[in-house]
Amino acid sequence: MASGSGAAGEAVSGARLIAESLKAQNIEYMFGIVGIPVTEIAIAAQAVGIKYVGMRNEQAACYAASAVGYLTGRPGVCLVVSGPGFLHALGGMANATMNCWPLIVIGGSSDRNQETMGAFQEFPQVEAGRLYNKLSVRPSSLEVIPAIIEKAVRTSIYGRPGSCYIDIPGDFVNLQVNERSVKYMECCLPPPISTAEHSAVSKAASIIAHSKQPLLIIGKGAAYSHAENNIRKLVDLCGLPFLPTPMAKGVVPDNHPNCVAAARSTALQHADVIVLLGARLNWILHFGLPPRFRHDVKVIQIDICAEELGNNVRPAAILLGDISAVTKQGLALQKSLPMNYYTVFHHIRELIPKDCILVSEGANTMDIGRTMVPNYYPRQRLDAGTFGTMGVGLGFAIAAAMVAKDRTPEKRVICIEGDSAFGFSGMEVETICRYNLPILIIVVNNNGIYTGLDADSWKEMLKFGDPATCVPPVSLLPNSHYEKIMSAFGGKGYFVKTPEELQNALKASVADKQTPSLINVMIDPQSERKKQEFPWLTRSNL
Repeated sequence: MASGSGAAGEAVSGARLIAESLKAQNIEYMFGIVGIPVTEIAIAAQAVGIKYVGMRNEQAACYAASAVGYLTGRPGVCLVVSGPGFLHALGGMANATMNCWPLIVIGGSSDRNQETMGAFQEFPQVEAGRLYNKLSVRPSSLEVIPAIIEKAVRTSIYGRPGSCYIDIPGDFVNLQVNERSVKYMECCLPPPISTAEHSAVSKAASIIAHSKQPLLIIGKGAAYSHAENNIRKLVDLCGLPFLPTPMAKGVVPDNHPNCVAAARSTALQHADVIVLLGARLNWILHFGLPPRFRHDVKVIQIDICAEELGNNVRPAAILLGDISAVTKQGLALQKSLPMNYYTVFHHIRELIPKDCILVSEGANTMDIGRTMVPNYYPRQRLDAGTFGTMGVGLGFAIAAAMVAKDRTPEKRVICIEGDSAFGFSGMEVETICRYNLPILIIVVNNNGIYTGLDADSWKEMLKFGDPATCVPPVSLLPNSHYEKIMSAFGGKGYFVKTPEELQNALKASVADKQTPSLINVMIDPQSERKKQEFPWLTRSNL
């Protein structure tokens, strides 16, 4: 136990006990309006180094103290007088609890020996406070004040943060007690950082990986948790669009290209998967219900409060825990999952030069690339064209590189191929290396035409006999190392499976303006494009 500041056996007042106990809990700020019976508490607080700000209205003082809790993670204190002073602070208590911000309110009240007698400003403050606070308590003696304050501070910051009220009888303020009888308390431990169950994280990551139009909704709980670094990594590595709630703005900068705040209604209506990061499906988010949301939207809910999980919409996955810790779990797992087309094209779009010549072919690869990788200048996109010819990619890329070499030497040629499309003219890699054309080839490899099989599924298929009779016609050999063709002829080859590996390979290849390179990007074999509204051209059910 911590000891008091005075010598053993010294008499200590209630006001001083309150001030020292708050200081022991690392409380830095107090806001309020002094008067009978709390003036001495404010003076004692200043004496131990707590900053006291005298306000003009208890409600504003309570709002200020709660904002300190949000900004620092440590509750501010609101000091109020009895009766009307306490009542004026109720709005601030309710606001803090609803906002999930830690707050300590200390209110003076009637002397103990005058209870029920119609004392000055007598009011049932402890009972009234229970509706607005996580804890509403009146110490039974001076000796227990340090323990009561430690519990109030701990309760305000543990679990879902909120307001706590401590009622101080007027006669306690100047009453003295021998400090040897006082149970001094050390500062409460920081809130425990809880993580979600591994199976829940895996389920959520899988849902995100197989979604077509995922959307992160970032709430102020994520800001309070200081989760910005992990969430920014999640957005960047996985190419996830996000929508911040008002007080979560800045967790990921508003000018980030994945911010969809300008198209809020459209984003909510079309998302097939919603990830709630410390946000609640309350009136601000239309309760998660149609018509603002899709009727079949899958909700992944991450929250520190178990009681919040499942409110208004049944979640597809629930992750109970600290937002920062859980997003770190999800980030680690997301890196190990196969990427999909949209993740790959997000990183390509972000890292290739805007003035490059883009060559693209392949079914899903070309179609998705048309929408996700923009062009900024004319005559800088070459693809299958009017005749829908497969196998044109590397020939087009070689021609573009030759023209660029003579006319615009700094212009890069980037050829994005599906693995099936690459197979039509893959040996032209030797031509590229023979003429030392610094073309960057990106093979988006899903082990097949439209879709393929993973290695385990391929092995299972082979148990049934000859591949010619049992392997689906759309399947290609899993995990083919196309990058080795480039390495064989003197270029640089990269085999990548994660967003981080893709980022690193793209950065290295774009920076090297002299050497041909090929990035073989493995994605989920079952990854597909979004369902098309008019699928006349791609109506195969395979």
